[in-house]
Amino acid sequence: MKKIAFLILFIPLFSQAQSEDFKYYGEKINSQNTVTLKGLINHAKENSLAKVNGTILSSCPKKGCWMQVQVETDTVQVTFKDYGFFVPKTGLESKKTVLEGFVKQDTISVKMLRHYAEDAGKSKSEIEQITKPEFKLSFIANGVIIN
Repeated sequence: MKKIAFLILFIPLFSQAQSEDFKYYGEKINSQNTVTLKGLINHAKENSLAKVNGTILSSCPKKGCWMQVQVETDTVQVTFKDYGFFVPKTGLESKKTVLEGFVKQDTISVKMLRHYAEDAGKSKSEIEQITKPEFKLSFIANGVIIN
């Protein structure tokens, strides 16, 4: 009987510990109803709210104001709605994330690419090698979950 009582007390603590592994930034979102990369591209065409899973490649080491996120075979540049929230500047590499917001297919200018490279601590010679804009998916997140 004591073992059953112990388990009944322990299970809620274990469940709570599991949920504390998730960190929420911006609006509190859930991880349900995410789309694939193809679905994300369709949301870009429709200019509609999207939710997607990915793996964090890097975040802005100066302020935490952007992330590079791997979504299947593509890298998505993520910023945060109205710069209303930021994520940690370090320690996010390889962590799983769920993003909710608006995605667009965008040309990122040389100036902005150089700015991101500077934020990431790239050397002056690496920054100067950026001479062409990039066409990629950019995501403005209103909410982020990091696990």
